Amino acid sequence: MEDLDWESKIAAEEEMMMDDDDDIDLTHEQSSEIPEGESQENSRKRRKKTSEMWIHFTQAGKGDDGKNRAKCNYCGEKLVYEPTTGTSPMKRHHQRCIKKPKYKHVADMIIDGDGKTRRMKIDQSVVREKFSRVIIRHDLPFSVVEYEELRRFFQYLNPDYSYYTRNTAATDVVKTWEIEKNKLKMDLAKIQSRICLTSDCWTAISGEGYISLTAHYVDESWTLNSKILSFCDIPPPHTGDALATKIHECLKEWGIEEKIFTLTLDNASANDTMQEILKERLNLDDNLLCGGEFFHVRCCAHILNLIVQDGLKIISGALTKIRDSVKYVKASKARGLAFQQCVEGDQGVVLSLDVQTRWNSTFLMLEKALNYKRAFNRLRVVDKCYKTCPSNEEWERATKICDILRPFYKITTLMSGTSYSTSNLYFGHVWKIERLLKENATNGDELIKDMACRMRIKFDKYWEQYSIVLAMGAVLDPRMKFKLLKRLYDELDPSTSQAKLDFLKDKMTMLFNEYKCKFPMPMNSSTTSSSSHHSTERGREKFDDDLFDLDDAPDVMDEGKSIFEIYLKEPKLEMKNFPDMCVLQYWKDNSHRFGALSYMAYDVLSIPITTVASESSFSIGSRVLNKYRSRLLPKHVQALLCTRSWLFGYADEEKDNEAEDEE
Repeated sequence: MEDLDWESKIAAEEEMMMDDDDDIDLTHEQSSEIPEGESQENSRKRRKKTSEMWIHFTQAGKGDDGKNRAKCNYCGEKLVYEPTTGTSPMKRHHQRCIKKPKYKHVADMIIDGDGKTRRMKIDQSVVREKFSRVIIRHDLPFSVVEYEELRRFFQYLNPDYSYYTRNTAATDVVKTWEIEKNKLKMDLAKIQSRICLTSDCWTAISGEGYISLTAHYVDESWTLNSKILSFCDIPPPHTGDALATKIHECLKEWGIEEKIFTLTLDNASANDTMQEILKERLNLDDNLLCGGEFFHVRCCAHILNLIVQDGLKIISGALTKIRDSVKYVKASKARGLAFQQCVEGDQGVVLSLDVQTRWNSTFLMLEKALNYKRAFNRLRVVDKCYKTCPSNEEWERATKICDILRPFYKITTLMSGTSYSTSNLYFGHVWKIERLLKENATNGDELIKDMACRMRIKFDKYWEQYSIVLAMGAVLDPRMKFKLLKRLYDELDPSTSQAKLDFLKDKMTMLFNEYKCKFPMPMNSSTTSSSSHHSTERGREKFDDDLFDLDDAPDVMDEGKSIFEIYLKEPKLEMKNFPDMCVLQYWKDNSHRFGALSYMAYDVLSIPITTVASESSFSIGSRVLNKYRSRLLPKHVQALLCTRSWLFGYADEEKDNEAEDEE
């Protein structure tokens, strides 16, 4: 009996607490309308309704008896309530209402500042904006918002979630693109640097032609950036005039036609015509430096590919036995196990078969096959069916071919990365290629000699004077300058070395004079040498060890020279002491000393010497447009691809590919 009395006391106390809470008439929102028959003065005395019951009930006016009514939002039943009696009737009805939503997870409720539980309200516009980023980031179709099970999942997370259609999802993606585009447009308007461009054309699986335009620039924090400005459809024919018109329209849309420095293109004939037309249009308003003399930059990766392909045409037959040997081992698991037994030690066997249309795969096949030279010779003894083992002479020739292809592979790998290193990094690699071709032009093996001569002809066609961009980038590297370039040129051909240096210096002086007019040197600036040379993750340059021995003794700085000449006369930094130095950071730290030359440096160093950035956009495009999703509107393709690159960059795409491969 005492237990029952105790329970009844607790119930009575809870009822009293409930009634005490009801003394305040609560709602989540105060009505601005004055009920009929109530004066303005009495309206001011009405208190704001903040009871959690008004989430579940709505005011229904007065009944025939003149009493206030509240309507249940779930079953529609109307209850009598008075401000003086509180909301107890509504609470009792809500507890027994059979149509109210059932909360099954703590995430469905939140606790307000008064310690009361409330249902968590969500902002539908924020939900849609967030999910548009999911669609962009993971290449999902717009119809994903209509998946039945996904809708049920969202409804379970929060009953307030509202369904929407694929058309609304597409609209949300376009809105996200427009918002991010305006942000990027404002960023481009703020920078003082010039903008370098890369462009290329791509044919989608649907047969539609697209043109990509990517901007490369150094921002206000001296960080090298790469942003896709446009990925739009272009109807045939893809003539030089049509391409120039499309790019010019894009530049005007972004408001950057006055900031363009260079345009990097591959060697397609239409591109030569296009850059000439575009240069003429930009020069009408004197938008280009030096009349556009440095405007056109040829894609170095494309040139290297042409050089190697010419050489491989001569030696393709010499690789037949090695290629057949790799095919033989990889043809079955039994042969692979037999080959494994021929390998010394317990190391795993890693062999790759080349794709004959891709020379870099041929290099990788040779490099790996040469590591198993002795294993192939053993396999010939234990497996009488193996008839294609190369001879010692053929292995030796393969070693020479591999040595020739290695520097090409190194620089191509460097160019194909997603970090887009500054242009100074490539000069040393190109110089090593020319030196290697010159050495092998007198090789005792006639086949290797013919290969080197054939590649040298193609090399001289495009780089007889070297790329002016490559050379300028090297001069603006404080570890190289003209002194080191002279040593490199002398080693190749002393008779032409000085002429090349004079030509390069004249071009750089002409360009520097343009910057000097735009960025005059402050009167109180000092040219005292600085020892601040930091490194950062982005733009970090590291040279090969075989360049370290080319360091020279320090020079003595002359007085009364221009800023450019003072920089050249200062002692260059030794590569051994600064192997990982970030060149952009050097110019940032010394911008107070060199003024206009610093701005010239980060414009030159940001010049892309390949169209890899455009090809990376095509890689993303092939995921957006595929055989299962080939009917997207061009505006949606551009919104998906550009926004993805702005928000998530290219590195995340590589991580996604690696994750898919692991699965």
